[in-house]
This record gives sequence, C-alpha cells and structure tokens, in this order.
Amino acid sequence: MDLSELERDNTGRCRLNSPVPAVCRKQPCALGVDEAGRGPVLGPMVYAICYCPLSRLADLEALKVADSKTLSESERDRLFARMKEDGDFVGWALDVLSPNLISTSMLGRVKYNLNSLSHDTAAGLVQYALDQGVKVAQVFVDTVGMPETYQQRLQQRFPGIEVTVKAKADSLYPVVSAASICAKVARDQAVKNWKFVEKLQDSDTDYGSGYPNDPKTKAWLRRHVEPVFGFPQFVRFSWRTAQSILEKEAEDVVWDDSVAEDQEGVGRITAYFDEGLRSRTRLPHRSGI
Repeated sequence: MDLSELERDNTGRCRLNSPVPAVCRKQPCALGVDEAGRGPVLGPMVYAICYCPLSRLADLEALKVADSKTLSESERDRLFARMKEDGDFVGWALDVLSPNLISTSMLGRVKYNLNSLSHDTAAGLVQYALDQGVKVAQVFVDTVGMPETYQQRLQQRFPGIEVTVKAKADSLYPVVSAASICAKVARDQAVKNWKFVEKLQDSDTDYGSGYPNDPKTKAWLRRHVEPVFGFPQFVRFSWRTAQSILEKEAEDVVWDDSVAEDQEGVGRITAYFDEGLRSRTRLPHRSGI
C-alpha cells in the first residue's frame, strides 16, 4: 500500500483509493465500511470502504476474509495483496485521519466528537464511491454508537441505497471484513513508518499497542512529553491518558489573551478549549502547549 502522500504530510487527513473496477460501474455493488485505530492514544484513525458487485460476493468470501482483529499481521497483508490481485472486481478507498486532526476537532471551540467525526467520515467515503461511478446498491457498516440511529442517519442521506448498520458487522459481512483488513493494513503501515514533523532526535518506536491502558504506551508517552511544547503530533492529546501526563509533567501556563482580572492563576491546556473554565478564576495546574 502506497502511503507516500500521508508520509509527505501527516498533520491533517488524506484519502487513498484503488482504481474502480469497470464491472463496479455497471453492476449493482455491495459496499462495506469499517475503521481501524478508533481507540488508541497514538497514531491515526483509518476508515475504509471495500466494494464489489453483488454477483461476485461469493468470490470475495472465497478469499476467506475475516474481521481484521482475528487475523495476524501477515494474514492481513496476504489478504490485502489478494484483493489487489482481484482488482478486476474489488475496489477500496481509505480516509486517514491524523492524531492532530482528531484532537483539534474534539477540543475545538465548536466541539466535534469522535462519533460525529466517525459518522461523517464513513458517509463521506460512501459518497466518494458514488462520485467515482460505483453502482452502490447495498451498504453494510460496523456501527459506532447506537446502530439504529446511525442506520437511520445514513439511510436518510442515501435514500436510494439499502443500508444495514450492525455491531460486529466486520464478522458478519465479508465486504465489511474486507474493509476492516484494508483499514488495519493502512494503520499498521502508517504507525510503523510514521514521520515525526518535530524531527525528534532520540525518539524510539517502542510504542506498545498504542491503547491508553497499555503500560508500554503510557511509558512511551511519559518519555516523550516536552515540558513546554507537549507531545509530538503522533499523540492524540485530547485523550485523557495524554492529558493526565501533561498535567503532571508540563510547565504552568498563563493565557495572555485572558482579561486582566482573570489572570490570578495558571491553567491547564484543556482550559483553553473551554470558555466556561476560562471565564472563572483558575487555581494552579500543570500544563503544556
């Protein structure tokens, strides 16, 4: 998988895609949606779609695609290579969301929570497939949040398409399993080859799993927090795990744009994103920027 575009700029988001098979422009297709990296405190979240004609679903299933979490890395790589070989009837597209984009969205003045970001990204990929001429007839989605609400939202946006949203869809529908594999292969490669924009001299890549409850991940975060500038952009600083380390390890801060009478104390980085907190006198905390 060529992630050179992401490696050139991993501060925002980028979309990657396979060529659209000619048959997918002519025959009704099933399309699956899944993601990888929703929960980790490190690295990007990757959303993926995979699609193929309804008449070829048995061929896709014959590849023995499965929920990516049940497969080893080598098995996922092998299956993704097989899907590329079958590019005459299987297509895919990815949306890679950087840690920086995720955190700035969640902590912005206008809050954009992870569920909304996930829903909009999935819908955007379905629309992308339609814009590329894919004849989408059915969409299957691994749910984020309540499946009934999510399905209703997607059905309203795509009224001419049969939409199914279910928990564990990646283990129920081969086309979602295939999307799961695409997403996981892309995220694993992105994490493994991450280019630090901060040009860190002595950074190590012994991240652990990247999940907040992993002791190895938390140890890496503590090693790589900078007292003034905080974390590298590889870190989702909106996650509670990262915020807790910032509050303990980072320098105190006074926001210069606060009104004079409101500068009796110093505040946390998260207070900057909360106008309610900024309107009150703050007690000393630790923080970083």
